[in-house]
Amino acid sequence: MGKKYNAAIEKVDISKAYSLEDAVKLVPETATAKFDETVDLAVRLGVDTKQSDQMVRGAVVLPNGTGKKIRVLVFAKGEKEKEAKDAGADFIGGEDLIEKVSKGWLDFDTIIATPDMMGAVGKLGKILGPKGLMPNPKLGTVTFDVARAVKDAKAGKVEFKVDKGGNIHVQAGKVSFGAQKLKENLSVLLESIIKAKPSASKGIYLRNITISATMGPGIQIDAAGVRELFK
Repeated sequence: MGKKYNAAIEKVDISKAYSLEDAVKLVPETATAKFDETVDLAVRLGVDTKQSDQMVRGAVVLPNGTGKKIRVLVFAKGEKEKEAKDAGADFIGGEDLIEKVSKGWLDFDTIIATPDMMGAVGKLGKILGPKGLMPNPKLGTVTFDVARAVKDAKAGKVEFKVDKGGNIHVQAGKVSFGAQKLKENLSVLLESIIKAKPSASKGIYLRNITISATMGPGIQIDAAGVRELFK
């Protein structure tokens, strides 16, 4: 560990669970890189991921975006291709693009598909599935409302999904956003995760919450305070 990282660690009290407001003020002080670091949110949930009825997944548009330019690919045909283009999609097509992706092209960040294209898009499951890129109607990425889906993606729509260990990892913005915008993004994210609680989950749902800059140490947030905030 370098001197900058060690100096950043000294600013964080590892025995303390900070309020959300104090944590977002502290995280920019712990950023050690020369580039604009991403602020990551990690949440440990009280769910049993071995049970199919305790999976947690969702998507939400961050009020201040992610700070990243999102490249959107749309699988559509006919008038929906024009709708996607007018909405600002970066790549639009049908079988031609499906073939291109099948050969390993992945220069995009998210995919939107109209329902009538999913029969063909399904062939890409082995490629897109492991990378979390497969369109999903529950996340609003399989839809005939292409314009809205593209605009949401461009505005900073993020997806979250619990892993096998019961954890969620998701980007919440950039260090340069400042405390207020980070707090707004994190509030929307945490509220969405809370609303996604499975009815089968018993006991404490939000177990642990941590935020960190890409190259910085983790800052623990008071989970009980967050539970109370969004009760």
